Amino acid sequence: MEVEVKLRLLDAVNHSRLKEILSPFHIKKLNQKNVFFDSANGILASQRAVLRLRSFSNNNEKTRCVLSLKAKPVLINGVSRVEEDEEEIEPLTGEQCVEEASKLGLTESRIIKRCKDEFGIDGEMGFVCLGGFENVRDVYEWRGLKLEVDESKFSFGVCYEIECENDDPERVKRELEGFLKENGIDYKYSEMSKFAIFRAGKLP
Repeated sequence: MEVEVKLRLLDAVNHSRLKEILSPFHIKKLNQKNVFFDSANGILASQRAVLRLRSFSNNNEKTRCVLSLKAKPVLINGVSRVEEDEEEIEPLTGEQCVEEASKLGLTESRIIKRCKDEFGIDGEMGFVCLGGFENVRDVYEWRGLKLEVDESKFSFGVCYEIECENDDPERVKRELEGFLKENGIDYKYSEMSKFAIFRAGKLP
């Protein structure tokens, strides 16, 4: 179970201001591309599951590729809880699956096997690509917490968010909210996952 605090930053100005304040604690920047898959008849969506292929790049060269299966998401008052299974695959394999979704069903993967066995997606032609979006993630080590500040670039607009994975989300949320208010950063509780925003086709 992945448990995260998710707070949406209201605009680019607040996003920039937060990054400036956190700059002494910056540890890395990640360029991510998120692409999603399902069956043609939406078997995963019907069972509240999401299959995501996330690639990481550096100077346009893909350095890592992670396949994720998320299920039964709940997002209440800025706290997200979701069952998550992750697995690294070869970047070249990931690239080929994005270009030709049917290749995903042929990939040697624990997660693909789960999609077939547990969710009922079958065969070589079982997967279709739903598209996706790019995300720029700045990661900070702050007061013993790992903060991830995201700039998600959809075809219909840009969304800004701060996330923190922790087993004590209410304490972390109080600490983050106090910090944001103290520094005049406008925010609200995230009400939709990035995937839900992508599928809705409009910003929340």
